[in-house]
Amino acid sequence: MPTIVVDVMPKAELLDPQGKAVAGALRRIGKTEFSSVRIGKRFELTVDGPVDEKVLAEVRDIAESLLSNSVIEDVVAIHEQGA
Repeated sequence: MPTIVVDVMPKAELLDPQGKAVAGALRRIGKTEFSSVRIGKRFELTVDGPVDEKVLAEVRDIAESLLSNSVIEDVVAIHEQGA
């Protein structure tokens, strides 16, 4: 069965306290080549049947209305896993 992946990230202009904490931890363990970290969410939706434009449009609607908070997050990618 096909899987559609939806990636959601905090808006770039907002603080990301989890990302900041991870960036600080990386510096503490000597990994100084990374200047910042942003942490987001990944959703995997398994589809019963083929993935066509209708299914992708439905997933885009679900991603914008249910999986993300449009005030503080952006849906950055929607793609079929392995595609």
